[in-house]
Parts: sequence; structure tokens; C-alpha cells
Amino acid sequence: MQKSSYAAPQASLAQGGGGHWRARRLLVFGGLLVLLALSLVLGVGQGAVATAPKEVVRALLGLHENPIITELRLPRVLAAMLVGAALGLSGAAFQGLFRNPLADPYLMGSAAGAAFGVTLAVSALGGLSGAFAQHEVFAFLPASATLFGFLGAVGAVALTLLLSGGASRTSDLILAGVVVGSVLVSLTSYLMLQDADRVRAVFAYTLGNLAFVGWSGVGSLALYLFGTLPIFLLLGRTLNALSLGEETARSLGLPLGWLKLCIIGAVTLLTAAAVAQAGIIGFVGLVAPHILRRLGGGDYRYLLPASALGGAVLLALADLLARTLIAPAELPVGILTTLLGGPFFLYLLWQGRRKA
Repeated sequence: MQKSSYAAPQASLAQGGGGHWRARRLLVFGGLLVLLALSLVLGVGQGAVATAPKEVVRALLGLHENPIITELRLPRVLAAMLVGAALGLSGAAFQGLFRNPLADPYLMGSAAGAAFGVTLAVSALGGLSGAFAQHEVFAFLPASATLFGFLGAVGAVALTLLLSGGASRTSDLILAGVVVGSVLVSLTSYLMLQDADRVRAVFAYTLGNLAFVGWSGVGSLALYLFGTLPIFLLLGRTLNALSLGEETARSLGLPLGWLKLCIIGAVTLLTAAAVAQAGIIGFVGLVAPHILRRLGGGDYRYLLPASALGGAVLLALADLLARTLIAPAELPVGILTTLLGGPFFLYLLWQGRRKA
């Protein structure tokens, strides 16, 4: 993974705190908040029966009672925003930690670990019926599957840290994460092949889906996001220092080993919570930080919260598209983010080769 094309501009952007950048960042934050409000109204208004924006706003303000909005649509839209925020924030933190714009929240095996945990839960607990529609697969996963997904993601990252000898060498972390992810994918495939129904259930989970996240899931996601957000904000200066190189960061007296563990721990908790609730949704954590870095610079004190807002907007709009493109049927939102994010990823590779 190349770093030279990324670290140099990051070093200058991290220190670019003049009036020009401050004005741009205020404009970016304002635009993101407007888009977030717009995606909330549009997302809640869409369904089998569309609701006018005026009625949506009245229901959201408590001026009009509409159980379809408050009990069915609103939790899904809020879950999309929280999952997107978690992935955007985690992606920005990992891109700063590894000093590479191609890093994403699943780099250390958390997605493979979550999929393995859910597969293990389904295999052990069973309870699947062969006669269910594909879009309802999530409803047949055991209630404990989200817990197993969380534990699987945390366990995969812990194993990656163990194999790499800690958080001190980022190159070893990446290699260990690839190995752990590959092994867990193989184990997941083996378990899935033991039963066709389980294959369908877990495969649907790996595609990403927000249809069955209720208010309890929203509460869990909010707890993890707002519980870890202060940690990320406090570590913004650390990521700025890392953008100048590890030797420079050490010369500033930063305890890098401990700080890296804090970043990895916070990202792991956020990613595990997001994957456990919504499955594996790719590219949001890669695309959101990159776009926001282009718009407002690479100062992580700005980039971390901006990436959270950007990820929330991206996933909320992607989920809206997933529900409307082939209505009344739905696309798994993970498929849509992959279709949209794949070309963007190829663009990043092409751009990196041009700068190399």
C-alpha cells in the first residue's frame, strides 16, 4: 500500500488552518446538515405508500400521529444514518492511522469476523425455514445473531493485533488483517455449505440490509457512536501528527503505541456495532472521508466529524435509492454501495498511480 502520494499532502493540509480553510469547512458542514435533513424527510416519506414531505415534517415534530412513519420508516432511516456515520468516522480514522486513502473500516478483519460470528450463531441455533422470501431473510436470523456478529468482529481484530505483535507496526497490522480475514471467510464458507437455508440467510446478511433494524438497534448504534465520538475528536491531533510520519510524531512525545490501540479499539467497537446491526456495507467508509478531505482539507479535527456526517448522508441516500430503484421490490443496500463505490475505488487507484 503506497503512502508517499498521501503523506506529503496530508502534512500540509493538516496544518492548513487559515481563514480560507475555516470558511470552506463551515460551508461544508452547513451543506452536510442540509443534506442530512433532506435525506431524513425524503427517506421517511418513501415506502409502499408515499407520504408528502409536509406530512412527514408534521409527524416528525409530533404534530400528527403516523405509526407507519414513527415505528417503521423512521428507525430504518435513523439506522442508515448511524451506520453510515460509524463507517465514515471509522474510515477516516483508519486512513489517518495507516496514512493511506485506500484504507477502510474492515481492513483488520472485522467484517469477516462479523460474518463468521453470525454464521456460527445461525448454524448453532438453527430455526430457519425453507419457505421465506429473500427480502425477509433477516427476519429469520436468531435474535442473538447481532451479538455473535459483534463478538466475531471484535475477536477478529483482537486476533489481528495478537498476530501482528501489537499496534506498533502498521504494515504488520495490514498483513495480519488480510490473513485473519481470509481464514475467517473460508470458515464461514464451510459453515454456510452445511445447509442451503443457512447459505441464503448469511449471504443476505453479507450483502447488507437495513430493513429489520428497529428502535432497539437504533439505540445500540447511537450508544456506540456517541460513546466513541469524543475519543475520536480527542485523537484528531494525534492523527494530524501521524500524517507527518511516525518518527515526527514520536519526536513530539506522543505515546504512539497506546494511542494507536485507542484508535483501533474505538474503530473496532463502531464497526462491530454497525456490521452486527446492518450486515456488511462496503465503500461508505472509503468514499466519505476521501470526498470530505477534498472539500475541506486533511485536518483530522475537521475530517473526523465531517466524515461521520458525510457517511450518514451517503448511506441514507443509498438506502433511499435501494428502496425506490426497483420498487415495490428492494435492493440490498450493500449491493448498491458496492456498485457505486467500486468505480470510485478504481478512480482512486488510477489517481494514485498517476501521482506515483
